[in-house]
Amino acid sequence: MPLWKYLGLQIAARTIVPQKLEIECNPKTLADLHSLCGSLNWVRPWLGLTNEDLDPLFNLLKGERELVSPRELTPEAKTAIKKVQKALSERQAHRCEPNIPFQFIVLGKLPHLHGLIFQWIEGQRDSLLIIEWVFLSHQRSKTITEPQELIAQLIRKARVRLCELAGCDFTRIHLPVKLSKEGRNSPKRLTKEMFEHLLQSNASLQLSLDSYRGQISVHAPSHKLLNEEFHLIPREKRSRRPLKALTVFTDTSGASHKSVMTWRNPQTQRWEADVEFVEGSPQVAELAAVVRAFEKFSEPINLVTDSAYVAGVVSRAEQALPKEIDNEHLFRLLSKLIYLISHREHPFYVMHVRSHTDLPGEVAEGNRQADSLAAPVKNARLPDIFQQAKLSHQQYHQNVPGLIHQFQLTRSQAGAIVATCPSCQVQVMPSMGMGVNPRGLGSCEVW
Repeated sequence: MPLWKYLGLQIAARTIVPQKLEIECNPKTLADLHSLCGSLNWVRPWLGLTNEDLDPLFNLLKGERELVSPRELTPEAKTAIKKVQKALSERQAHRCEPNIPFQFIVLGKLPHLHGLIFQWIEGQRDSLLIIEWVFLSHQRSKTITEPQELIAQLIRKARVRLCELAGCDFTRIHLPVKLSKEGRNSPKRLTKEMFEHLLQSNASLQLSLDSYRGQISVHAPSHKLLNEEFHLIPREKRSRRPLKALTVFTDTSGASHKSVMTWRNPQTQRWEADVEFVEGSPQVAELAAVVRAFEKFSEPINLVTDSAYVAGVVSRAEQALPKEIDNEHLFRLLSKLIYLISHREHPFYVMHVRSHTDLPGEVAEGNRQADSLAAPVKNARLPDIFQQAKLSHQQYHQNVPGLIHQFQLTRSQAGAIVATCPSCQVQVMPSMGMGVNPRGLGSCEVW
């Protein structure tokens, strides 16, 4: 059968390869580099070029935004181009056999997982037919991503792709998972029972396998190309139920920039606290308090926070992969939190509560204790009520009637606070003496 070309591919009787591709080995500008990366991104499903292989090239796309901004290949990027050239000359995909079912396998090592859509023909010298490689996006959408979520993304993407290619679903999905060394008595490989527990506790995996009727195997077919394994923890440290252990409360204030954690000492039954000043948003400050809590307490703990964001981050942090973000302080905190939780020996429980409730009990009392420690200076004892009003206006920018009602000031005192506020000077109306009614404000009056 002669070669024929279709949509940039050369199709033979059994194999498929990209048509001859000119590789720009020395891109000079951002436009040149982006064109090169776009071409490589197009051919990688047939050549198996992983994110890890192309990372040195993709990272050069960052930096100056002008299309004519200069770019120079690093030694790592030049090595990546050599890998691409070698793959173009040696690798290929196969045409599918209509009567053979399709299978999918997850390969690679964290964080560079990828997958392979393939067919398996028993009895041949090479039983593996490579149909197409499946890769995750180079940029992760979430700030932190669990390994289970990466597996779910690959499965979901592969099922959608096979539906486009052949209009069917996989008969078997292979997850050759090797367990990490957490727990000396744990088995080295994932068992059926452990996978069922993992599936029950992870919504992302459940959604990726929705309506799937095929088999799931924890073993890979016997082939040198499919010997890679990725690692998962055998049992997560986060408990789904509250623990009979110390309870730590965290809170913060955007006005005071205080990052607070507090707990009741089990021996003295007195409240103890750890307070630091942290610049940034309230979420960053509360995340810093949580990091200090995991640093201080290695034993089992219950963590109570009034930040839904922080509670969500902590619940997903174990063995997660942080996304590169511009905020260096936040990135350091996330990386430290992931490390501390992933290397814990004892379990923990995280709980989100609503703040400023009047409910009775230990939880509400602990939250009020943390809230009072994080409160700004305006709630402390001050020499006079005027200073309290001034500090309050610096934060909330109340108008004159609001200050009069809240702090029982005279109109001239409240007006002086508003008039001297730099943020409110643009909007402040001209002051008028007591007892003077401005003209033109009544019905049918002319100004």
